[in-house]
Amino acid sequence: MKIIVTDSKENGSTEGFKLFEKSINNGAKVIGLATGSTPVDLYQEWTESNLDNSDLISINLDEYVGLTSDNDQSYHYFMQKNLFAKKPFKKSYIPDGIKAINDPQGASDDYNQIIAENPIDIQLLGLGQNGHIAFNEPGTPFDSVTHEVKLTENTIQANSRFFSKIEDVPKSAICMGIANIMAAKEIVIMAFGENKADAVKKMVEGPVTEDVPASILQKHDNVTLIVDNAAASKLSASAKN
Repeated sequence: MKIIVTDSKENGSTEGFKLFEKSINNGAKVIGLATGSTPVDLYQEWTESNLDNSDLISINLDEYVGLTSDNDQSYHYFMQKNLFAKKPFKKSYIPDGIKAINDPQGASDDYNQIIAENPIDIQLLGLGQNGHIAFNEPGTPFDSVTHEVKLTENTIQANSRFFSKIEDVPKSAICMGIANIMAAKEIVIMAFGENKADAVKKMVEGPVTEDVPASILQKHDNVTLIVDNAAASKLSASAKN
């Protein structure tokens, strides 16, 4: 695992964008994308760049069950706002959260087929404070593929601030599995802030265990971790070099 330590989230995002730009210029065609606060600055650099997405395919990690694409809390909406509206791809795939209301297995199977037909060249990830990647929480099997994830009560409560009433908060999501993520040819994972330092330490220097889903990335032969000084603060000196 290659580790890049920067002095800020902004500079880390710049380093991340450079990796995607290099990969695309070297022929990558299928790009795995993430949502959340971590990649926002990277996407801003992308929209301001000269990078041409018109011949690229994007595949997102996850989507809430039950939210339409025009709901401002959906990941469809997030991607449209932060990247796709300014830099559209030839084709963009996001799990079908509406089909998943009544047929989560069917929605999952459909997405696994999309991934099988479009092997991911480079995948972007964020890192959760408990070591999760996408919605793959501790305990998720390493051999998992796209599946429905029941959101924890803590996640539902945390998300309730974005909705007018808690009954509107999604209770589950459709998410790429860990095996799907590990099948990408190249992975870039970013983590910023002191609150990510424990997870970074466990991911890089701890045992490979399903208790820390991101620890499986130790087994991938082309991973770059980008962290700021705060997120890297608990890594040993040897890990940083």
